[in-house]
Amino acid sequence: MNLEQEVHALMDEVVQLYQGKVEEGDVFVLGSSTSEIAGGRIGKDSHPEYGEILIKVVLERLSELKVHLAVQGCEHINRSLVIEKQVAKEKGYGIVSVIPAIHAGGGSAVAAYNQFRDPVMVESVSASSGLDIGDTHIAMHVKAVQIPVRFEKNKLGHARVNGLTSRPKLVGGSRAQYL
Repeated sequence: MNLEQEVHALMDEVVQLYQGKVEEGDVFVLGSSTSEIAGGRIGKDSHPEYGEILIKVVLERLSELKVHLAVQGCEHINRSLVIEKQVAKEKGYGIVSVIPAIHAGGGSAVAAYNQFRDPVMVESVSASSGLDIGDTHIAMHVKAVQIPVRFEKNKLGHARVNGLTSRPKLVGGSRAQYL
């Protein structure tokens, strides 16, 4: 498996499908299990080197959409997220006191913490969209109303891949008009 090539192929699709569905400055959440990518069971076989590759490519490719990346950690850190400090402050996200580790956060969260310029951890975000690699369940960090996104490239290594985007709520009744 050439993980870097696979991530680039997946991100080609992400950039294409999310173009026009995200706006400059939005937050994009990534949840991933390096254990699942490797063919293991989530939380049981972390591969930090996979996290390093994944975050490097995702950061590079999301820059094309001009959105901010937030990387979800595992349940051992309450699914808190790595994000740039400036973004956390601008968006009013609650900064928490934890640093991701390989067995308390996961390979991707550790990689993000190492690769971001000024990383902090936040309890939650309100992202406009996201990518779930390995059934990490990112929905709690994507604002309502969530819309599933399916990819042609629906596996990364051995992990299932799904996405979410969102739209504004439709409010009103039978007389309301919508965009």
